[in-house]
Amino acid sequence: MAICNDRRWSETYRVLSLQGVEMILIGYNTPVHNPPAPEHDALSHFHNELVMQAGAYQNGTWVVGVAKAGNEEGVEQIGNSIIVAPSGEIVGACTTTGDELAIARCDLDLTASYKNTAFNFARHREPEQYRMIVERKGAVPPAQG
Repeated sequence: MAICNDRRWSETYRVLSLQGVEMILIGYNTPVHNPPAPEHDALSHFHNELVMQAGAYQNGTWVVGVAKAGNEEGVEQIGNSIIVAPSGEIVGACTTTGDELAIARCDLDLTASYKNTAFNFARHREPEQYRMIVERKGAVPPAQG
């Protein structure tokens, strides 16, 4: 399981996938309007789906995003619950900001075809090449020489 902002970070999906998960469940409350960056408002559904689709595909796992919809304490929520297959395809989705239910048949065995081929981590990953991911919190420009 993961919550809210976790869905935006690739590490969330990878850490769970390295533990062999077949399905990641993510609950979130995301406002329709983002006061610090209102120019992002029009892309909120696109970004929401993009990160979960990428997380599912790049880790060969199901991702189920369960959203708060409607109005909470005067703040309209985006809703946009989705079910994403290990292929990255959205196979179930809610399309309004009201109460809805998304359903899909989720065959957990489908993860094997991804986890044993393109995303066979034991065969293809070289973690020593990714040390910077855990050693550095923010961006640091390369040294000028």
